[in-house]
Amino acid sequence: MSALPNQKIFMSPEEYLKFERTSDVKHEYLDGEVFAMAGASKNHNRIQATVSGLLFTQFVGRPYETFGSDQRVKVDATFYTYPDISVICGEAEFDESELDTLLNPIVIIEILSPSTEIYDRGKKFQRYRELDSLQEYVLIAQDSLRIEHYLRQGEKWILTDARGPDAVVALPSIGCTLALRDVYAKVEFGE
Repeated sequence: MSALPNQKIFMSPEEYLKFERTSDVKHEYLDGEVFAMAGASKNHNRIQATVSGLLFTQFVGRPYETFGSDQRVKVDATFYTYPDISVICGEAEFDESELDTLLNPIVIIEILSPSTEIYDRGKKFQRYRELDSLQEYVLIAQDSLRIEHYLRQGEKWILTDARGPDAVVALPSIGCTLALRDVYAKVEFGE
């Protein structure tokens, strides 16, 4: 995540939401600071589209729904973000009347990139864990066949590290699986 035009910009949550709703560029909000979000690579976009499709086919006739990276999520009044994929069960809960800020994801998926990997693994995951609704956090590499899956069990988060084309990640809170062979079917490594 990079700061707006080479300077730190601070706003109240209300100012941020007003600004964000009229902006052509997405911004994250963290502890009063506003950050412009960078564009994604071809592999990132392929993985995001593929995973959304794989989940969609498994959700047919079930009460789950996916949202893409244009869906803002509010963790608390000091953190608004745009996960690559968010999954809800049942009715989506939104903050305020605008219906543009999701409150109840049960699964969040981030596709790692060199510029965001440390943030996605560190501070972002630390903040995501504050969401009472969140049951699973998934990190998908775009430069190798690897998915890290964190599952909430009470107060603990249990890590499963899946690697290679034959690996499969189970997502028990939504009753789905992600086979790495499928997730990476159109990814071209070395781009």
